[in-house]
Amino acid sequence: MKELTKLEEEIMQVIWQIGKGFANDIMAAIPEPKPAYNTALTIVRILERKGFVAYETFGKAHQYYPLVSKDEYSKKILTGVVKNYFNNSFRNLVSAFADGKNLTLKDLEELKKLINE
Repeated sequence: MKELTKLEEEIMQVIWQIGKGFANDIMAAIPEPKPAYNTALTIVRILERKGFVAYETFGKAHQYYPLVSKDEYSKKILTGVVKNYFNNSFRNLVSAFADGKNLTLKDLEELKKLINE
């Protein structure tokens, strides 16, 4: 699975959010500042070629839907970040957040609970 560009990821976030949608549905859900309509559709076609989305045809219109779940993509990206920036160690990742004071005590307790499960 390839990593998405910033604009591809923005469009993919919208498709994950709406589940299924036509071009107008996707455009309506994109936050401001919106890309041009043709730009957004080009990105959707790129996502299709990359295997992230597919579509059903209704007359001349296409209804797009995700082939890759947000959870699946998130895990792949996080694994890549851990591999490339934290010596393939999730411990180093969590330690970086803890050292930077980005985690609250509640966050740490929730992490401990997840680890114990």
